[in-house]
Amino acid sequence: MSQLLRIATAGSVDDGKSTLIGRLLFDSKAIFEDQLGAVETASVARGHEGPDLALLTDGLRAEREQGITIDVAYRYFATPRRKFIIADTPGHIQYTRNMVTGASTADVALILIDARHGVLEQSRRHAFLATLLGIPHLVLCVNKMDLVDYAQERFEEIRTEFAAFAAKLEVTDLTFIPVSALTGDNVVTRSSAMPWYEGPALLRHLEELHVASDRNLIDSRLPVQYVIRPQQADFHDFRGYAGTVAGGVFRPGDDVTVLPSGFSTKVSNVWGPGGEKLDEAFTGQAVTVELADNIDISRGDMICRPNNKPTSSQDVDAMICWMNGDSTLAAGSTYTILHTTRETRASIKDLEYRLDINTLHRDDQAPELRLNEIGRVRLRTQKPLHFDPYQRNRDTGSFILIDEATNSTVGAGMILGTSQPESNIVWHSGAVTREQRKTKGMTLWFTGLSGSGKSSVAVEVERRLVASGRPAYILDGDNLRHGLNANLGFSPEDRAENVRRVAEVAKLMADAGVVAIVSLVSPYRADRDAARAAHVADGLPFLEIFMDTPLEVAEARDPKGLYAKARAGQIPDFTGISAPYEAPLSPDLMLRPSDGDVDALAAFVIDRVEQQ
Repeated sequence: MSQLLRIATAGSVDDGKSTLIGRLLFDSKAIFEDQLGAVETASVARGHEGPDLALLTDGLRAEREQGITIDVAYRYFATPRRKFIIADTPGHIQYTRNMVTGASTADVALILIDARHGVLEQSRRHAFLATLLGIPHLVLCVNKMDLVDYAQERFEEIRTEFAAFAAKLEVTDLTFIPVSALTGDNVVTRSSAMPWYEGPALLRHLEELHVASDRNLIDSRLPVQYVIRPQQADFHDFRGYAGTVAGGVFRPGDDVTVLPSGFSTKVSNVWGPGGEKLDEAFTGQAVTVELADNIDISRGDMICRPNNKPTSSQDVDAMICWMNGDSTLAAGSTYTILHTTRETRASIKDLEYRLDINTLHRDDQAPELRLNEIGRVRLRTQKPLHFDPYQRNRDTGSFILIDEATNSTVGAGMILGTSQPESNIVWHSGAVTREQRKTKGMTLWFTGLSGSGKSSVAVEVERRLVASGRPAYILDGDNLRHGLNANLGFSPEDRAENVRRVAEVAKLMADAGVVAIVSLVSPYRADRDAARAAHVADGLPFLEIFMDTPLEVAEARDPKGLYAKARAGQIPDFTGISAPYEAPLSPDLMLRPSDGDVDALAAFVIDRVEQQ
């Protein structure tokens, strides 16, 4: 099966983009006779000597009258080697939004430069937009070489100048080809008029361009678009989750995690269109995934791999192209945001700067973004978005903003990462250093299921440390929820905040020379890793102690009767029953019931503490 290549053209006004596309269609015999006849008739009526191939893509009446491109025109053609979709985008600055639309899904950008005029502002602007939109391949077509007598010196001048500008951008693949769209030189076949050019013709280059490696096959992402319940006799218990794979590969038997719930399960089957059973699904495929367990999943959720999750955050940094002429974007504005299949509300917290796309100058005093302007913003969403940076994954790193009153699309965004708001708050250092304190502090982080024995061992460890003259204090999860964390529930987001707060308190205690003994279920690996990272960043020792007690043992103990209530449905989101527990991959210390009683387990911990 031939591979599809999506192409976007760009360049200054009258550089010949539409003519080049028309030449590609004409010389590759992708034009019907009636289309060619209509073009020839229109060309004669306008006084042209031959058929004006630009008329094949300039479809609007205003475009034909002015001889320019205004809207994005898509043309489809194929050769025996490959299928192509070409987006002919306008070159005028007032149609920047049209170029962003046409180039947002492109694999390669054809940037045309008039050999007579060289590299212009609009040429630089479109090259920058192409890299901003993450287009991995750029082809610089130096057009109208026939008007400079096919001079190699002129081609080399333009190549040197553009290469110097491209060095400032994130260009991964840049190719230069001298062409004449009007005469067909180096468009479909090599030109005898330029024997000094040793590269392939444009069409051959496009046919052989390798784009398979551009797809992100590492980060497995499936935004759920629809939950399929056939309600038919043959599929009475079937539950599938349909969507388009936005990254990576999914195969039956793969371990997966669902966000935002954090539940883990396995892929049992992958179905393609028409009910075809697939061995695997990869980026760009529309599929239905069947999971081994019945999990509460709805539109907007994300299926991913347990050890490779997207960033989940409500605070996002993004570049936005404003696409509405009736309104402006400013701090404080609220919109509906559509990211993958998730729809929620978003408010603009700050416009950090407006970007002059001609000079790349940043105006950090700009109060707003107007039509066709691009700027960097900080926004906060009502629900967390599950995203990757746009440069890593264009599908999970892009979004659109929708006006809540008119329901029209007003902006297109490219996510840079999690927002890091500036703060005027600075850390005030005391007069006593850590080295001047009599004892060395650290944090012991006990994690495990409810009933695993965390608190029992922690209490004994605290008793022994204090008895030996070393200050220690237990930060017990239940105790902290009476005060510090009384306003938190048990959702994944609240659990993450619970761990974050406890980690910050433990850091302060460890810095003061106290052994902070944390006894917390802390079910999510990422949250515990963040707690460790916070300690490491401050140079404080951190030991993760995993109470590896099997669920059936912990449930049999059930000292507080919580498992019985959870099984009866009286406690939602209970870890191990209706909420997941992610065991540590490499804890500093692992304790099992078979290792001995509480005294023996506490002794193991004390030995490890003394080794620090």
